[in-house]
Amino acid sequence: MNANRQITAIKGNNKERTMKITASSLIRWAGLAAMGAGIIFVVIQPIHPLDVLSSVTTGRWAIIQSLKTAMCLLGLIGMAGLYARQVKAAGWLGLVGYLLFSLFYAITMGFTFAEAFILPLLATKAPALAEGFLAIFTRSAGEMHFGVLADLWALSDILFLLGGLVFGIATLRAGILSRWAAGVFTIGIALAPPSALLPDQLRPLVAVPIGVGLAWLGYALWSERRKQAAEGVPGRASPQLGHTGAE
Repeated sequence: MNANRQITAIKGNNKERTMKITASSLIRWAGLAAMGAGIIFVVIQPIHPLDVLSSVTTGRWAIIQSLKTAMCLLGLIGMAGLYARQVKAAGWLGLVGYLLFSLFYAITMGFTFAEAFILPLLATKAPALAEGFLAIFTRSAGEMHFGVLADLWALSDILFLLGGLVFGIATLRAGILSRWAAGVFTIGIALAPPSALLPDQLRPLVAVPIGVGLAWLGYALWSERRKQAAEGVPGRASPQLGHTGAE
C-alpha cells in the first residue's frame, strides 16, 4: 500500500513538473515571437513602398506585406506571453492593455493579408477597386468607398496608441520584466501622434523605440525563461534551485 502511494505521488509530481516545464517553454517561445515582431516593425518602416497602385504588383510590395502579416501573428503570440508572465502583477490595467493591443494586431493582420495576397490581383483585374482600397490607408477620396473598412482601420490606430500606452504603463508598474524595455516601448508609443508633424523621411524613426522596446521585452522574457528551464532540468540543479527564478 505504501509503495503504491509513493508511486502515485511520484507520478503526480512528475506530471506537475512536466506541465510547469511546458508552460515555461511556451512563454519562452512567446518571447522570441515578441522579438521577431519588434524587429520586423523597425526594419519595414524605412523601406515600405508607397500606397499607390503602381507599387502593388511589385515584388517589394509582396515581401513587405507578407512580413507585416508575419509581424502581426508573432505580435499576437508575443503579447500573450508577455501578459502571461506578469498577469498577477499587471492587474486589470495589464489585461486592458493586452486586449487592446492584441486587437490591433488582429485587425491589422486582416488588412495586411489582403494587401499581400488579394490586392495584387485586384490591381490588374479591377484597378478602381484596388485604388479605393488603398485610399483607406492614405485617407484620400477614391472612386470607391469602403466605409466600414475605413472605420475599422481608423480604430486600429486608436487601439495601437491606447493599447500600447496602457500595456507599457502596466508593465512598468508590474516590474517583472525590464523596466528599461517597457519605458522605451511606452515612450515610443507616446511619440507616435506628434510624429505626424515630422517630414515624411523622418517619420519611420519613431518606429525604432517602439520596435526596440517590444523586442527588448521579448528578449527579457526569453532569456528569463531560458534560465529557469535550465535550472529545472533534473541533474543540472538541486531540487531547491529548480524552484527558483526571476519571479
